[in-house]
Amino acid sequence: MAEYRPPLRDIEFVLDHLVDLDELTQFDEYKHTDPDTMKGVLGEYARFVAEQIAPLNRIGDLQGSVHDPATNSVTTPEGFVAAYRRYVEAGWGAVPFDPNYGGGGFPWLMGIAMQELISSANLSFSMCPLLTQGAIDLLVHHGSEEQKEVYVRKMITGEWTGTMNLTEPQAGSDVGAVHTRAVKQEDGTYRITGTKIFITYGEHDLAENIVHLVLARTPDAPPGTKGISCFIVPKFLVNDDGSLGDRNDVQCVSIEHKMGIKASPTCVMSYGDNGGAVGYLIGEENQGMRYMFTMMNNARLSVGLEGLAIAERAYQDALEYAQERKQGRAIGAPPGEQSPIIEHPDVRRMLMTMKAYIEAMRAIIYMQAESIDFSLYHPDPEIREHRKFLVDLLTPIAKAWCTDTGIEVTSLAVQVYGGMGYIEESGVPQHYRDARITAIYEGTNGIQAIDLVGRKLPMQGGDVVTDFLAMIAMLDPALLRGGEDLVSIRSNLADALTTLADTTNWIMTHGTEDPRDALAGATPYLRMFSLVTAGWLMAKSALAAKRLLESGKGDEALLQSKIATARFFCEQILPQVQGLVAPVTAGADDLYAFGPELFSH
Repeated sequence: MAEYRPPLRDIEFVLDHLVDLDELTQFDEYKHTDPDTMKGVLGEYARFVAEQIAPLNRIGDLQGSVHDPATNSVTTPEGFVAAYRRYVEAGWGAVPFDPNYGGGGFPWLMGIAMQELISSANLSFSMCPLLTQGAIDLLVHHGSEEQKEVYVRKMITGEWTGTMNLTEPQAGSDVGAVHTRAVKQEDGTYRITGTKIFITYGEHDLAENIVHLVLARTPDAPPGTKGISCFIVPKFLVNDDGSLGDRNDVQCVSIEHKMGIKASPTCVMSYGDNGGAVGYLIGEENQGMRYMFTMMNNARLSVGLEGLAIAERAYQDALEYAQERKQGRAIGAPPGEQSPIIEHPDVRRMLMTMKAYIEAMRAIIYMQAESIDFSLYHPDPEIREHRKFLVDLLTPIAKAWCTDTGIEVTSLAVQVYGGMGYIEESGVPQHYRDARITAIYEGTNGIQAIDLVGRKLPMQGGDVVTDFLAMIAMLDPALLRGGEDLVSIRSNLADALTTLADTTNWIMTHGTEDPRDALAGATPYLRMFSLVTAGWLMAKSALAAKRLLESGKGDEALLQSKIATARFFCEQILPQVQGLVAPVTAGADDLYAFGPELFSH
């Protein structure tokens, strides 16, 4: 397994040329930052994760986290506690959060870039601060001032970590089916009883306290999602002076044995075995799902980023192996000599596919993060609203396509290694195993496709998606002026955009007439939409690189590679759009041609 090398040049290219970092740092909330400062901080963070976090990735996979049933405690792998302590001491977790509660006040775009680095370095380790970020986000938006002072400050520093407790044995994607109960007490607190499963870092030895955010029902709550409330249930109760008090009535009774991310403990949590865990209501009763949805775009973006991050790590390993491994004689090589496998066309095809996908994913993820910042803080309310709709529209793309593609890229890494890629000692199978969960997290990718066709396409009467497709079309004149290098990029993007527009009209028409027809084609439609979005951003990347070359600025080799990678994507990957028309528009009849009992025949 190769050492992790943070891809700072690629990240900085996106920051400089695909998002508007200069405008972002002019917002009142971010005027204390500037692009150079952000890049300097990012460089230091890259060094930290490469030196302190990345070396633990393989150790974590081999050792895993261990549950002690006698004490219901969880021990993380060797080195994790010390590395997390250094992470907290350096203040890295605070960088993108509100300065009023001890944060650094940097844009969310900066936080996403940092997430990419730590997730590539060690996906299992990164899950702890990632879940804490989600809990912070919810509490900042919906917690009381007292709750923010007591819990958010400690979570921003990383001294305490956070979890999200949604899933139960009978309630996975159907969150409205949760049974966990919350009974109000005379002192205003609630007693929580129930079982939660699949709780990432629900118990561990990295921090002194764990702040669980738990979905539960009060006794008179209405059924379904309308009757869900959200509660703070800390592992240790907090005294009036801020010190830790008694252990709360919450235990991790087991951890799951998983195919990947083995160092990240996935816990079964039991609340109220001894009378009820003490919980504190966030906001109002029966508003828990609404509160959860305020953080959903950020959470789904972060999971999509995991697809990018693990793909980058797998690509680095595959590239190093392809440069070192000699096998066969490449065409034109001297007789009797073996060539590095990177000289063989099919290996080049796999590496180019991986590289193109990674650059497209990074562009989508970072554009989404920029849009989140713009939707929150741009001084023009119309731009804020436009960016909010753009975030909503593209969140299923960022989450589903990037995780599906991350799995595809890690699989290609195994293939580049050949037989050695199937051997655990090579380290590459870990990336493939680790990546697989990302398509399931935060709403399976099928649910993301349903969200796209059922909720996002109809936004504003279809105007949001229409405006987005028009925005892609607006790039055409610039590509036309870009010269010979961009001809095929322009023509392939135009063809794909026309196909997507036609297919979108079909989905919106037939989805109204028979929702099953739209839902039957939702997953291939999401892939089609994603490919066109990615092709647009790759075209923008090529255009930026071409302009820099013409002005004599930048690293010529890097810029030429950006154009070549964009051309490869638009010539060899983007045309997949045409092949997706049939499965998108086939309708539901074939899927329901026979009953469930005949699937076994």
